Amino acid sequence: MGKITGFIEFERVAESYEAPGARLKHYKEFVLSLEDKQAQVQGARCMDCGIPFCNTGCPVNNIIPDWNDLVYRQQWKQALEVLHSTNNFPEFTGRICPAPCEEACTLNINNDPVGIKSIEHAIIDKGWNEGWVVPQPPLKKTGKKIAVVGSGPAGLAAAQQLGRAGHSVTVFEKSNRIGGLMRYGIPDFKLDKSLIERRVSQMEAEGVEFQASTYVGAAGDATEDGLNVITTAELDKQFDAVIMAGGAEMPRDLPVPGRELSGVHFAMDFLRQQNKRNAGDRIANQISAAGKHVIVIGGGDTGSDCVGTSNRQGAASVTQIELMPRPPEHENKALTWPYWPAKLRTSSSHLEGCERDWAITTKCFKGDKGKLKKLVCTRVEWIKDEATGQMKMQEIEGSEFELKADLVFLAMGFVSPVAAVLDAFGVEKDQRGNVKANVENYRSSRDKVFTAGDMRRGQSLVVWAIREGRQCARAVDEFLMGASLLPR
Repeated sequence: MGKITGFIEFERVAESYEAPGARLKHYKEFVLSLEDKQAQVQGARCMDCGIPFCNTGCPVNNIIPDWNDLVYRQQWKQALEVLHSTNNFPEFTGRICPAPCEEACTLNINNDPVGIKSIEHAIIDKGWNEGWVVPQPPLKKTGKKIAVVGSGPAGLAAAQQLGRAGHSVTVFEKSNRIGGLMRYGIPDFKLDKSLIERRVSQMEAEGVEFQASTYVGAAGDATEDGLNVITTAELDKQFDAVIMAGGAEMPRDLPVPGRELSGVHFAMDFLRQQNKRNAGDRIANQISAAGKHVIVIGGGDTGSDCVGTSNRQGAASVTQIELMPRPPEHENKALTWPYWPAKLRTSSSHLEGCERDWAITTKCFKGDKGKLKKLVCTRVEWIKDEATGQMKMQEIEGSEFELKADLVFLAMGFVSPVAAVLDAFGVEKDQRGNVKANVENYRSSRDKVFTAGDMRRGQSLVVWAIREGRQCARAVDEFLMGASLLPR
């Protein structure tokens, strides 16, 4: 805990942002981290609540009260050690995690939680600036070789843990740069990609090898030209264990009339192009929102990222629509705390300029000469099915309307990993098309093939990916060595 009376004496202070007018002119991060004194005061607000629900609200089980107290006492290096004991990459989570820990904070009963995410952000940034984050190579090698397929947070966490345990680890990534969806699915203004680069450099110094532009699977399934291809049979011969840690990359489509019109795109195609452009890659057939009326279908984080990117490209207007009803401004704490509540969430991208609407379904896309011109939409209401007890959607008669649109981005979530990759490995799938495996040993139906992250659990948060990567690493270490000292 921090100061005994700190939660009474001090108010919550959030991180500040660069003004919208200024930040829309670039793709750099615009969140201003807490200064040391500010973080100290915020750490002081951590109360002696008896049962720290924040620990279990956090999927990686960060030991939050401990490092809050250390920051309050200005013992920054020790705070970093505690933070790293459960989380390999707090610079990622401190920026892009939605902070379920804060929803679980005891002070959040009064809508005033400890600023856990901002303190985490301050700790890791100070750690890097002070030179405290250094490679931790193993004292000796085990002689075991492990392949990690996918370089997102699950794959990187597993690779780092196993490399530090003394195994020889190779990470395979089909994109031309390491990082998975953190690299190309999250805009630079939310996560500067130099943060990924320095973690990769640290891991290389620890002995982890990376092979980018490499597709794992059947040669005919590679969707991009110029990729190196390694088959699953080759992995089986060369490695003692394999971890499938790719993403849930198959986006949910909207198969309505007019879907084929030019101007209708999956959100991730748009975001990936802009990130590649920011990295200096040449982009053919660039999707540009400049001067266009943009509609984003889907109310989650990916949709919000499309909003921010469209505004930076100079869109004439941006509208985000959602099938579900508008959530309440504030949740009923007696019903939801300490769990993640359904409530209205307004992102920094929304504040930069965006119209939002809820309870809308798209009936069709209309165009002229093959180009998108408008959406035909209908308002819906959600009613309880008396037979099943479930909520069901019902269109409101006479509510049809049109929205002008030059570009539409489909941001309705992801349904599964790429089936061709799973089929190439020959692993059993669950009912949702993910790799079937439990969270005790993370083993697939194939001998010596493990899985973690979105490829096992479906689309989820960065913190869940890191948690599963770490736990899977321990399971692999036990499989290879008979026992493991790695933490779960």
